[in-house]
Amino acid sequence: MQTSRELVNRMARRDGPDRVGLFDSFWPDTLRKWVAEGYPADEAGNPADPTDQLGLDMCGVGSWFDVLPWRGWSEVVEESEEWIVRRNGAGAALKYWKHKSGTPEHIDFLMTSREVWERDYRPHLLELDRERIDLKGAKGSYATRKEQGFWTFYGHLFVWENMRQSMGDVCMYESLLDDPGWIHDYNRVYTDFFKAHYQLMLDEVGVPDGAWMYEDLGYRNGLFCSPKVLEELIFPYFAELVEFFHSYGLPVVLHSCGGIEAALPLIVEAGFDGLNPMEVKSGCDVVRFARDYGDKLFFCGGLDVRILESGDRDLIRREVAALVEAMKVSGTGYLFGSDHSVTPNVSYADYQFALDVYREHMMH
Repeated sequence: MQTSRELVNRMARRDGPDRVGLFDSFWPDTLRKWVAEGYPADEAGNPADPTDQLGLDMCGVGSWFDVLPWRGWSEVVEESEEWIVRRNGAGAALKYWKHKSGTPEHIDFLMTSREVWERDYRPHLLELDRERIDLKGAKGSYATRKEQGFWTFYGHLFVWENMRQSMGDVCMYESLLDDPGWIHDYNRVYTDFFKAHYQLMLDEVGVPDGAWMYEDLGYRNGLFCSPKVLEELIFPYFAELVEFFHSYGLPVVLHSCGGIEAALPLIVEAGFDGLNPMEVKSGCDVVRFARDYGDKLFFCGGLDVRILESGDRDLIRREVAALVEAMKVSGTGYLFGSDHSVTPNVSYADYQFALDVYREHMMH
């Protein structure tokens, strides 16, 4: 059987993987809940890494580096027993739950105009800053996972998610229409910034097997903006960063939640090699995507997590088997996993059962 590295590399080359792979993501709350259900933990009660425990084929290496203009900045604006509001290094105040996971609530943003961007934030992003990256930790993670044979990758947000967390949705969407010059400048600065800092990692940590880009372009009912806007203002920078990684021989996976089907032609044209996670409740269908784009992309995810949440073993068996078999028939590379991430509504026993079914069907 092919190793994880061989498997995913063959998927990226469209070169006959011998099995369906495995990759998923898990809410921190899920793993903590699973410890009480028998999931392994260390002496301090910290859940085991699912990469090791569950036999995943992909593994991120190298910590996410600080990409906000004011490096290391965090200011507490307001706090209660249940939540805390922090202002980050882009001037954005976000509200976080203290005792559970969740998407932070947008409270307030200071980056409200091109003038503010140019005066207060842009100058901090123009030079390589080694202190933004935990190079020692990245080297250790890279060396360990390479030796273990996982398909390793560097991954981070990029220009779209950075804009959302810096300007806020209202300012960003208004500017996409009213001040595209600012959007181009923002994306130009950040594309150069990311390339410089990834270059440092490639030079001093090492060259992994691939890269991931985390950019949520859609919501339940479709894309956040029109394909035309994405094509003109966002995807040229996606394509540039993809080409940067391709110059090192690294395939690139795009992670995007939501209804992204209308952007698939742009995703393919930008040169992405893989796609994750194909959210079913947003209208995505990984089997259909494989039929239409399997000669250009491999796929990761696509199982409706609500099936796992149901706890219905007959339903889980039927749907997992049907998905894995359909993806094998499609002839494209595929890593089995959920269509978003595994929530605390999924029991450890039910997830193990789903993996048992996957393993019964994974071989080509």
